[in-house]
Amino acid sequence: MKIKCREQLIYYSLKYQGEYAAILQALKEDETYGMIPNIDCITMLDKEYPAVFWQLAYPPFVLYYKGRLELLSNVASAVIGSRNYEEYAADATRKLIKRLNCQGRVIVSGLALGIDIIAQKAAKDTIGILGSGIDNPYPLANASFIEECFQKQLVLSEYPGKALPLKHHFPIRNRLIAALAKEIYVMQATRKSGTMTTVSQAMDLNRDIYALPYPVFDKAGLACNELISEGAGMIIFD
Repeated sequence: MKIKCREQLIYYSLKYQGEYAAILQALKEDETYGMIPNIDCITMLDKEYPAVFWQLAYPPFVLYYKGRLELLSNVASAVIGSRNYEEYAADATRKLIKRLNCQGRVIVSGLALGIDIIAQKAAKDTIGILGSGIDNPYPLANASFIEECFQKQLVLSEYPGKALPLKHHFPIRNRLIAALAKEIYVMQATRKSGTMTTVSQAMDLNRDIYALPYPVFDKAGLACNELISEGAGMIIFD
């Protein structure tokens, strides 16, 4: 497989709506490509492309963005957790973000409902990664906040324009969260969840994992306690 130029990558990405397998096949078959519109994006051939994505088995070909691209140069921490959260997790998330703000960290998440959006709203600098097209903020309940992030923060997506938030996009999206972050903070999670998918991908990349401890009988924190028992760091406060 040979990549000829960035225009080729962008053309295929637009044609196939960011679908990785289709873009890869187009590159292997050296499909014809043509003119592309003027669009805010970075490709794996550009100097702005984050080097950490080369650690992935499937590095993104094209990343569409809105906002402050310079945030990609800062050290990032991922703060993630359940959509259906307990107030214990929410309070701990806000306290953790205050600490990370003081350390100058950029907070990266998937802009999902629940812990993700609590972390993003409390953070000074953020990178949000969508599982939908860059012009189609999802989930809809967070759309107005995501629009604000377009102006003040950085939002990325592998999916162009109005691409739909298809179910398989989200576990694929989570590998980017894992790659960008120096460490992952898990505030609440069930065993089978998008949060734990991100954790698994972060472990593959040898990222540090930290988890919020829960009372032994609190099922909402079962996955967090299991992570700690398996060697994850414990999130504690003075």
